[in-house]
Amino acid sequence: MTTTMTVKGQVTIPKKVRDALRLSPGDGVEFAVNAQGEIVVKKAGSRAVRAVGTGNDRFSAARGKAEVKWRTDELMALLRDPD
Repeated sequence: MTTTMTVKGQVTIPKKVRDALRLSPGDGVEFAVNAQGEIVVKKAGSRAVRAVGTGNDRFSAARGKAEVKWRTDELMALLRDPD
């Protein structure tokens, strides 16, 4: 299997490899070089942050958690320069 690297250093992991590693969008991937100089790719132990809107992202965890009940005019007065 051959793939081409972009100018940003990005490559597409071939589908056969993604399937073998059971990779899904948002999964972390670890890269290592073994003693023979070969690159080893494996699924990372923990999941990466998923895209917004999936319900499993860092923003979903914080949504609805604010305890401070600011009114817009109070917040704007606090943020604006008094001059």
